Amino acid sequence: MTFENILTEKKGAVGIITLNRPKALNALCKQLMDELTAAVDDMENDDNIRVMIVTGSEKAFAAGADIKEMASKGFVDVYAGNFITSNWERLTRTRKPVIAAVAGYALGGGCELAMMCDFIIAADSAKFSQPEITIGTIPGAGGTQRLTRAVGKAKAMELCLTGRMMDAEEAERAGLVARVVPAADLMAEAMKTAEKI
Repeated sequence: MTFENILTEKKGAVGIITLNRPKALNALCKQLMDELTAAVDDMENDDNIRVMIVTGSEKAFAAGADIKEMASKGFVDVYAGNFITSNWERLTRTRKPVIAAVAGYALGGGCELAMMCDFIIAADSAKFSQPEITIGTIPGAGGTQRLTRAVGKAKAMELCLTGRMMDAEEAERAGLVARVVPAADLMAEAMKTAEKI
């Protein structure tokens, strides 16, 4: 399979999906999400793959939904028309464990995508936020519910209502991430963990 917005790799029993829109800090456009869904489907159907890792770049796991792509669309187009919802939940429906290996920014939809994985291993450079409030909206892909389950109501409300950013250490203390590792070791640690599963 050939993709434009993601890279895929299979290493033994581990499937790796790398978000790859560097000029847009891996902003989540519809095509990227379609490709992510296809890659997850492929890896789920591959009996040799036991676990998946979803990652981004050193600078950004994903800087959120592609606002430029959504700007011209109204509520009906975005939500009722399945612009967002058609593929966003795919990671939550796979029968295989999924690890998010997060470095750099995981903002808005990027933070939501990471939370859809079974757990997050964060680089010490990772930054998490639900900044949708700053553009007059709320997290649209389950972030309000997932963040609340991960960090508790008070912290989730504060983060969603202010758009404040959490660094990796705070995210670990709050329960959003399982473990923080040096950025240079992120993929090696994610692989080591995946191979134990």
